[in-house]
Amino acid sequence: MPDKIILASKSKVRKEILDKNNIESFVVPSNVDEDIVKTSLLKEKASPEIISKNLAELKANKVSLKKTNEIVLGADSVIDLNGELISKPETREEAMTILKKLNGKSHYLISSVCLSKNGSMIWNYTDKAMLTMKNLSNKELTNYLSKIPDETLYAYNVYQIEGEGRNLFASITGDEDTIMGLPVKKIKEYMGSL
Repeated sequence: MPDKIILASKSKVRKEILDKNNIESFVVPSNVDEDIVKTSLLKEKASPEIISKNLAELKANKVSLKKTNEIVLGADSVIDLNGELISKPETREEAMTILKKLNGKSHYLISSVCLSKNGSMIWNYTDKAMLTMKNLSNKELTNYLSKIPDETLYAYNVYQIEGEGRNLFASITGDEDTIMGLPVKKIKEYMGSL
């Protein structure tokens, strides 16, 4: 197994997951403009899963071009509501709109990971979890949002499953690490084979 990897992400949660699993990593953000990529792929009618996979690979490849002979991990998570891509909110109003859309419904949280070396993908994996949100009143949604700091809200989509977000759901089916953005068990399996 490699001594360390580069994480092409500013996500504190992803870094924490790697640390908890004894995978030494250091952060080199990819600074990929995700909105441009999403817009382009949506024009081509790409599914949320394809968009997630493409973004993870793009991030990993971009950083691995600069970090020769290093293994770089790129990751991306999206919400798929009946085939519609739900992106991270940029304002509290957008967050409320997203919560209302998800309210009382089931959706998929898709997390894709890619390992790259010298600018090329060497491995990738995508996992899905299904989450069913409770049917909540506007007051309950407003109350939930009032507890979430801006940094958390804009960095981790509209819910943070390891915190207050768990209370939004009637049922959750799938891997907790996938929901938090990094299906680490599969990463460990692959890295163990290197």
